[in-house]
Amino acid sequence: MVSAPSTASVPYGGSTGSAAVAGSTASGATLRTDDGQLSGQAGASDAKAANAEGATGEASSNGFDARQAALNHRTEENNYNYGVDEHNCYSKFLVNYCLDKARDRMRAVQAGIRKEQLALDEEQRTARAQQRDQQAALQRAQDEANAPQRAAQDASNQQQYEDKQHQHQLDQAQRAAEAPQRAANEQSYQQKEQQHALDQAQRGVSPSQAAANQQAYDQKQANFQTQLEQAREQGAQKAQERVEKQQSFQRKQETAAQHEQDVATRQKQAADKAQQKQQQQLQQQQQLEQQQKQQQQEQ
Repeated sequence: MVSAPSTASVPYGGSTGSAAVAGSTASGATLRTDDGQLSGQAGASDAKAANAEGATGEASSNGFDARQAALNHRTEENNYNYGVDEHNCYSKFLVNYCLDKARDRMRAVQAGIRKEQLALDEEQRTARAQQRDQQAALQRAQDEANAPQRAAQDASNQQQYEDKQHQHQLDQAQRAAEAPQRAANEQSYQQKEQQHALDQAQRGVSPSQAAANQQAYDQKQANFQTQLEQAREQGAQKAQERVEKQQSFQRKQETAAQHEQDVATRQKQAADKAQQKQQQQLQQQQQLEQQQKQQQQEQ
């Protein structure tokens, strides 16, 4: 006959009830560590509960959270009952026989809980996979629906850009064609001014009047040069604005193309990641089933 631990030798009743429960809890924790297959059960349940809290609204509507909470409660209750049974066994004559029976009862309940847990996990994975497939299908449908509009907008932008380029070339050709005429007009104006000065000299214009006339002529020339410089500056500014608009349009085109390429890359990465995750889940499921079979064979 195996002697009971010192914690189990405390008689029931009074304040010693708390000590008995503490002893049962401590011995239950020791057994879970010794069995190996049960170590980390509470951590796994907590992780699954966290996953259930992060599930979608559809999964919650299917009662996944409530079912997971019920399984967690049953696991805790099974561990507690085993601790109580183990504690009570140390007060009996056949201690090892009693412990073996208590362990068998605990493992039987645990196997049933584990089976339901695997089924619940599979349903959750299926629900999440269905939702992801629906979201992917909706996104593809939206992209396909928006594809004609994007193509039409791209074609419109390209046509506007080509029209602006064509108009710019026409404006440059027109200015180049008008350059000889502008030069001829300037030369004719200079000749007329010179002829006017000669006519005034022949008519005997006084020096003071000639000086005033010359000053007026110089002022007109200065005004003309100012207007000419302003026109040139405005032309250069407009040309610079056209170049900047063209560069801005080109950058927008490049940004749109890069964005489209990035979207395609992210979609491919998401699909690869989803496929890899599905393969990992399948491998984990197979490993869990194999472990369950081994446990059943051991029992």
